[in-house]
Amino acid sequence: MTVKTKAKGRRKFLKALGAGGVVAASTLAFPQISRAQTVTLKMQGSWGAKDVFNEMAEDYVKRVNDMAGGRLKIDYLLGGAVVHPFSVQDAVHQGVLDAAHTVPVYWYGKHKGASLFGSGPVFGYNANQCLGWIHNGGGYDLYVELVQQILKLNIVGFFAMPMPCQPLGWFKKEIKSAADLKGLKYRTVGLAADLMQAFGAAVAQLPGGEIIPAMERGVIDAFEFNNPTSDRRFGAQDVSKIYMMGSYHQAMEFFEIMFNKTKFDALPAEHKAILRHGAEAVSSANEWKAWDYYSKDLAELQEKDKVKVIRTPKSVFEEQIKVWDKLIVELAKDPFNKKVMDSQKAWAKRVVYYDLHNQADLRVAYEHHFGKITTL
Repeated sequence: MTVKTKAKGRRKFLKALGAGGVVAASTLAFPQISRAQTVTLKMQGSWGAKDVFNEMAEDYVKRVNDMAGGRLKIDYLLGGAVVHPFSVQDAVHQGVLDAAHTVPVYWYGKHKGASLFGSGPVFGYNANQCLGWIHNGGGYDLYVELVQQILKLNIVGFFAMPMPCQPLGWFKKEIKSAADLKGLKYRTVGLAADLMQAFGAAVAQLPGGEIIPAMERGVIDAFEFNNPTSDRRFGAQDVSKIYMMGSYHQAMEFFEIMFNKTKFDALPAEHKAILRHGAEAVSSANEWKAWDYYSKDLAELQEKDKVKVIRTPKSVFEEQIKVWDKLIVELAKDPFNKKVMDSQKAWAKRVVYYDLHNQADLRVAYEHHFGKITTL
């Protein structure tokens, strides 16, 4: 076919379509692209600038902004920029903030069931397996029931980042038995506060950025936050040299990424999907970053900062489980809490049974290559 014949055929095609044909042809050449004004969501975290959790919140924001291609944007603010780090849920519910990056345990004062979504009784599963319960075991529907039906909050939330077991914390002297916890002025949050109070500790619930100043002033004399990286960035090594690793007080936890429901519901379906699936994407990215950061900072705490890292004694774990048993009885007096824990136990019984039977003995492999671990 000659160039002249091609041109003639194209003119004939457009003429046959008429005026509407020009629009149709341009549609074929230029696919429809949303030209709506950019929607900007104002999000505040519960984290200070130094905290690795702030970096992890920004990881989520970056993924959403990159995927949205300019049509949706999250404007992220540090903890305390608009409201106190523990008050972000109220601010999102009221529309003062469009979104927040936080953890459910920070609002357990409204309902102790909040702490069941990541920092409650230990049923044998790890954080990844518990996140599986949220996504595939009915946990998310129970979360929605608590937030939207029981508490009547105008909020939609998603979960991300299966956090490793949290250390028992920082102390002025080594914890050799549960009796050593009695009388301590200790920082923790959520149901872990109930657990530590049962051991005779006086608990102060503080956001991360307030912990070290409180330790320096003598308001507290022991604390836990979450992980070696956050702790080191806060300066924990400057106020204590005893770091007790491992505990049942918060054996797992997750970030809660929440949005004002009215604002969220008004978004196009593609924007809702980006916000939801962005949480799933950053969940993995945050966890991979944690394994890198936390292990490096634990080594730095030992080698550079001369911190004595000690595994929490087995007897303390055993006593913690006994206290959890008592707390479970009290929690189960609330029908919703009982429903959540029954669901979690059913999931754990099935999933952990499979995992325990199938997992390799990784300690044998580790010690084969790197030598026996004498501190465990």
